[in-house]
Amino acid sequence: QVQLVESGGGLVQPGGSVRLSCVASGFTFSRSVMGWYRQAPGKQRELVATISTGGSTNYQDSVKGRFIISRDNAKNTIYLQMNSLNAEDTAIYYCYTYIGRPYWGQGTQVTVSS
Repeated sequence: QVQLVESGGGLVQPGGSVRLSCVASGFTFSRSVMGWYRQAPGKQRELVATISTGGSTNYQDSVKGRFIISRDNAKNTIYLQMNSLNAEDTAIYYCYTYIGRPYWGQGTQVTVSS
């Protein structure tokens, strides 16, 4: 079955950086579009970034120039490098793919605070 396991979250100071990882299994990773969503307290889950099978990327406007999504097909892993973090980036971050239906991991908390 499809499994997505995130890691790398934690407490980060404003202006700091963190890298999230998501290890995927149960499907053909190299043929799947992958992405990151996030959900802040009291808000709806929103798409942060996606990466195609060929490596093309798309970002939500609020993270353009600060976040970088990448993938390593040999490791069945995607990453989200998050730079210049601010309080509005505080959220649970979810790894995502779509195979007949959407799948999300269990999420990893990122808290930006001094």
